[in-house]
Amino acid sequence: MPIKIQSDLPAKEILEKENIFVMDETRAMHQDIRPVKILILNLMPLKEETELQLLRSLSNTPLQIDISFMAMSSHESKNTTANHLNKFYESFADVKDNYYDGMIITGAPVEQLEYEEVDYWEELVSVMDWTKQHVTSTIFLCWAAQAGLYHFYGLQKRMLPKKMFGLFWHKVKNRKIPLVRGFDDVFLAPHSRHTEVPIEEIRKCPDLTILAESDEAGFYLGMADEGRRIFVMGHPEYDRITLDGEYKRDQKKGLDIEIPANYYRGDDPSKKPYLMWRSHANNMYTNWLNYYVYQLTPYALAGTPGNIEE
Repeated sequence: MPIKIQSDLPAKEILEKENIFVMDETRAMHQDIRPVKILILNLMPLKEETELQLLRSLSNTPLQIDISFMAMSSHESKNTTANHLNKFYESFADVKDNYYDGMIITGAPVEQLEYEEVDYWEELVSVMDWTKQHVTSTIFLCWAAQAGLYHFYGLQKRMLPKKMFGLFWHKVKNRKIPLVRGFDDVFLAPHSRHTEVPIEEIRKCPDLTILAESDEAGFYLGMADEGRRIFVMGHPEYDRITLDGEYKRDQKKGLDIEIPANYYRGDDPSKKPYLMWRSHANNMYTNWLNYYVYQLTPYALAGTPGNIEE
């Protein structure tokens, strides 16, 4: 089954060329099924790039998925046109009375700021609290994972001695939990961040279950409240050339940036990067949609997500 998006979203044409089944609103209205409603809060600066990456990841399922995008009203985007935002994005005020099967909150390049220094922090806190009553399961990616661990559990982040940048090996923990069903014992995943939440502090929190970790990159994947909150410290949605683009961007800026680990063939940036993490990324999103979204919400959404008791 397809993902349902607006008919003129730029990502639609690219997805169709990749043989990913997408459906516009008109065709979806004639199907007698309730699609799984997913809200994506896109905090990344290159929003169209992130849209495409996440839509690819969410397309590998037999479910019909109805995607909505949201942006922060308290932040002015400098890298995405106002026309694109006005046409394809909603504000928190637009959606706050709605209910969603699932939500994804992306990372953001603000990790070196204190949380309270981020211009949309108060609005983001309101959104995170809102998810407790209005969303069945929420994925927090990279900086959003750090923000969620801080807001809900009081876990502080810390600066790393150098940027965690590249592909790193991870070990699966708690294999019987459905979110990691089908994962290999070890797998690669992308990271691109200057900060971390120390894994030893996460281990001390009784509300959190670690599902994957790395000797080099630390905490990668975990959950709380039986999957109502899922924290991913890396970027499984990244495509083949995302790390390459970040590396060459930082080089042009004259920043002290190392070659992404385990990424280029022979560590040669002139060669095509390896793509070695997509199967696990797709597996994670498919498991999330199946076990923590679709199977937990009834046909009628309003008022039924179960709601986390604080």
